[in-house]
Amino acid sequence: MKLRILSILSVIAMVFCLVSAANAGTAELLASLTKQIDNSEHATPELKKFAKDKLLPLCTNAIFVKAVTEQNAKGITLDEIKVLDDKWQHAEDFLPIHEEMLGNACAKEIQSIAKANTIITEMFVMDNQGANVGQNEITSDYWQGDEAKWINSFNDGKGGVDISEPKLDKSTSKIDQKVSLPIIDASGKVIGAVCVGVTLD
Repeated sequence: MKLRILSILSVIAMVFCLVSAANAGTAELLASLTKQIDNSEHATPELKKFAKDKLLPLCTNAIFVKAVTEQNAKGITLDEIKVLDDKWQHAEDFLPIHEEMLGNACAKEIQSIAKANTIITEMFVMDNQGANVGQNEITSDYWQGDEAKWINSFNDGKGGVDISEPKLDKSTSKIDQKVSLPIIDASGKVIGAVCVGVTLD
């Protein structure tokens, strides 16, 4: 009986240590992201404040984490993603995948966040290969894996920040700046990324 109790206590202690380590890792990464935002050459003080106050929490958004985790688990190959991307870019009609990307739980969370923050022109979440997981506007591409917004924010699984210069977005026909950040799961692992288009007067 005593051995069983000791065994249970050992497991609890191990779980506690793992959770503590994960929390410490996430906190360290978020601190690094904060510093990168502060050091950005393209961001105004207003954009930096908005990114730290409103966008950094998206990195650990539970709905985003769940959606990205589920998509990563599907094991879709990069070749399959590129086939979808080609269909996406050349589609003349609304495709089933468009409907999925705009109507799933991740997309609904994105739409809710954008509605509450009207300076957000568009937002989309990406998986560990740069493929879309959910969005509030149809993007020009399905696959973002060859673009700085995903490359720098996913950063080979280490996480990072990418803030673009102001630019006209063809998807929304608005001038905005893209702020891209990693998606971080409960273990502190970078599993995907989120890109947010922000317009500031």
